[in-house]
Amino acid sequence: MEKPKITAPPSAFHSGDWVRCLSHTQIVESGPFLPGKERCCNQLSTFNVMLRCFVSRCLLTNPVAGQTRKMSRGSLAGSQSSLAGKVAIVTASTDGIGLAAAQALGQRGAHVVVSSRRQSNVDKAVALLQSEKIQVTGTTCNVGKSEDRERLVNMTVEHCGGIDILVSNAAVNPFFGNIMDSTAAVWDKILDVNVKAAFLMTQLVVPHMEKRGGGSVVFVSSVAGYQPMQALGPYSVSKTALLGLTRALAPELAQSHIRVNCVAPGVIKTRFSQALWQDEDIVDEFKKQLSIKRVGEPEEIGGVIAFLCSKDASYITGETITVTGGMSCRL
Repeated sequence: MEKPKITAPPSAFHSGDWVRCLSHTQIVESGPFLPGKERCCNQLSTFNVMLRCFVSRCLLTNPVAGQTRKMSRGSLAGSQSSLAGKVAIVTASTDGIGLAAAQALGQRGAHVVVSSRRQSNVDKAVALLQSEKIQVTGTTCNVGKSEDRERLVNMTVEHCGGIDILVSNAAVNPFFGNIMDSTAAVWDKILDVNVKAAFLMTQLVVPHMEKRGGGSVVFVSSVAGYQPMQALGPYSVSKTALLGLTRALAPELAQSHIRVNCVAPGVIKTRFSQALWQDEDIVDEFKKQLSIKRVGEPEEIGGVIAFLCSKDASYITGETITVTGGMSCRL
């Protein structure tokens, strides 16, 4: 009967350390000349000794390993205040992904400024966020209108003292059908809100971010930006444009310590995309392309957005993170 092989990871031990863990007696007593039951017990005892030596050595060379539980609590506490003192504007943030982003940012300590075209929606979102002990200010805003964009930025600076974060989430899709049937009015509406307003909002907030020493911009694109969806041609093109806008802005704004990134969600359970996820046939087709066989939740996008705005992402800019459940979707 052969001895069981126990291999020590080279990073944990030098060859001398491994030998020192086992005494001559332990090595001899695990030899093949002992009776079967006794040999098995001694081999198990030897393994336990080796394992204890391995763990002890790891803790000596990496003391942090012994503090896993303690650090986990510390990391959690840190994440809950990682954006303390920051001010975040989130457009179209009274529902769906926008609201989830506001919640995730607020839970990490940021003062969030939420907006929507309807005052009633703003009031509901503000009440919800306040009930979650989140610092929040709300106002109406149609990002397609220049006067509304300027008012949103000016109000934020006046009430909150500055701007550190912009999450550009506002989007429209007034057309569903064959792309060749789309009109100039459809293209104007989609590009004005989904692309041009995203850039113009960035243009407005950058001077305020520079005054605070830097900031973070996150555009909300879509998996459709990589893989255009049938019947959503113009919308898909607008989301592809955001991928390019991210890459174009990142190197310029890096000089001002402003990071620019993008999130491309897959099929997420929001009111905006309910035509997709409420249709079982469409969902079944999507699931064939997914590794995680379900529709995503807004909170799963909100968390990624908050990460991109945090110090944990301080070396990330010009990137798009796809949050698609494993759908293959790269240009």
